[in-house]
Amino acid sequence: MAKILITGSNGQVGYCLVQQLQGRHDILAVDRNNLDITQQTAVFDMIRDFRPDVVINAAAHTAVDKAESEVELATAINVDGVRYLAKASHEVGAAFLHISTDYVFDGQRAGQYSEDDTTAPQGVYGKTKLAGEQAAFAENSKTIVLRTAWVFGEHGNNFVKTMLRLAQQRDSLGVVSDQIGAPTYAGDIAAALIQIAEKIVAGEQIEYGVYHFTGSPYVSWYDFAQAIFTETVSQKILEKAPLVNPIGTADYPTSAKRPANSCLNLAKINRVFGIKPSDWQKALKNLSLYM
Repeated sequence: MAKILITGSNGQVGYCLVQQLQGRHDILAVDRNNLDITQQTAVFDMIRDFRPDVVINAAAHTAVDKAESEVELATAINVDGVRYLAKASHEVGAAFLHISTDYVFDGQRAGQYSEDDTTAPQGVYGKTKLAGEQAAFAENSKTIVLRTAWVFGEHGNNFVKTMLRLAQQRDSLGVVSDQIGAPTYAGDIAAALIQIAEKIVAGEQIEYGVYHFTGSPYVSWYDFAQAIFTETVSQKILEKAPLVNPIGTADYPTSAKRPANSCLNLAKINRVFGIKPSDWQKALKNLSLYM
């Protein structure tokens, strides 16, 4: 039984990590209430005391628009906190698994982004997440960065829950149709991280580095909304779905620029670890859990 430290345990992925790891390993799950990762001394004290085999960092400042006006806070959590966790992990010989994002790319190219493609984040969130990746690798050679996108799950706030709420309030709504990406179920992200962690603690030879993991197939937010509402009617959660109108990004202004293309190439994680894409359509089959 391995010792695994999970940060951000009350977030979408962190919650799923705890649910899936309970009883399988000796876990220490912490959230912002019992570990402020921006406090270096607190991070080192906890990791030195617990001495984990693997640290999985699911803590992050993920409010993309708020980050534009909360630069210091986003930097403290997404860069400094990551650095402290990676450095403390290295000190006790632990591997460091860290979640990152499609926002490290500018989203302007055609096709899928591979792990080696040039990064060019457009906003504070993406810039701090990229800097966090770099800090992790600088502090701990046994680092895995898992970039993902469009995360949703039963726990926490996400697009699926927003659509379900709006469906009960409105007869019609507009959803952006010119941003393409892949919805990714939080439970599948957790399962992928656990699969990697268990290979590490089993002593297998690990190819550390950056990996992409998202759902499949790629869709627009408009397509995703349509899929959600089709399921709400099929599962008899709603008698009638709202009318969904496709709109352009320009019609829905936000503080932070969104990538037009968030499609990540998933070949590497399948080749190295045998991990398949997240089946986001399957994850929508029990929408009552999202209410």
